[in-house]
Amino acid sequence: MDFAAFREDQKTYDAVERCLERISEAAAKLGDLAPVLVPGQPWQEIRALGNRLRHEYDDIREDRLWDIVQINLPPLCIACEAALRRLREGQESQ
Repeated sequence: MDFAAFREDQKTYDAVERCLERISEAAAKLGDLAPVLVPGQPWQEIRALGNRLRHEYDDIREDRLWDIVQINLPPLCIACEAALRRLREGQESQ
């Protein structure tokens, strides 16, 4: 999907917003543990995005949301998957 299709597909756009809200909420629930488990990520910005999506939804720029999904989300996913692998390996060795 390219940016033009993303802008036109309201279901996909809404789903992306909702999933980013969930990621933000999960980051908030992890609190100070987030940078310990997955260092090097912009945790404060991730949490702040959720607040913007919930409270300033009418000011969210479509191109910024697209950039987050295309640029920022893939490295976060990779880092979180690596953290989960480390946690699982630690549990298996106990």
